[in-house]
Amino acid sequence: MRPLTRIVFSAGVAYFLLVFAAGFVLGTIRQLWVVPWLGVMRAELLEMPLMLAVIVLAARFTVTRFRLPARAALRFFVGVLALALLLTAELTLVLGLRGLSIAEYVATREPISGTMYLMMLGVFAVMPWLVGRA
Repeated sequence: MRPLTRIVFSAGVAYFLLVFAAGFVLGTIRQLWVVPWLGVMRAELLEMPLMLAVIVLAARFTVTRFRLPARAALRFFVGVLALALLLTAELTLVLGLRGLSIAEYVATREPISGTMYLMMLGVFAVMPWLVGRA
């Protein structure tokens, strides 16, 4: 593997791990303590600004730590790789733990928070590129 390819791959994996770990912790807190108090939609919407902050910080850390070149395509690929890993982890772990099919999982999503979640996935994918532009 060429050095730049290794750096981009490592950065994508690190970015995924940082955001996934934070999401796992926040999701656990949300499910155990916030959902019973506020309901699913409000709890998910309340978590999103925190996850946005995590995404921005993780992207900044990744770009800086791996010294990613200021090439948009490379940084965009880091985000897309991390998104692919995140979706794979979510579909295998979350659906496996909850015993749901993909169709059942989609059907159980709240319309408002589910739409916001999809938007957050897009933000997650492009954030390494966006922080590189700043």
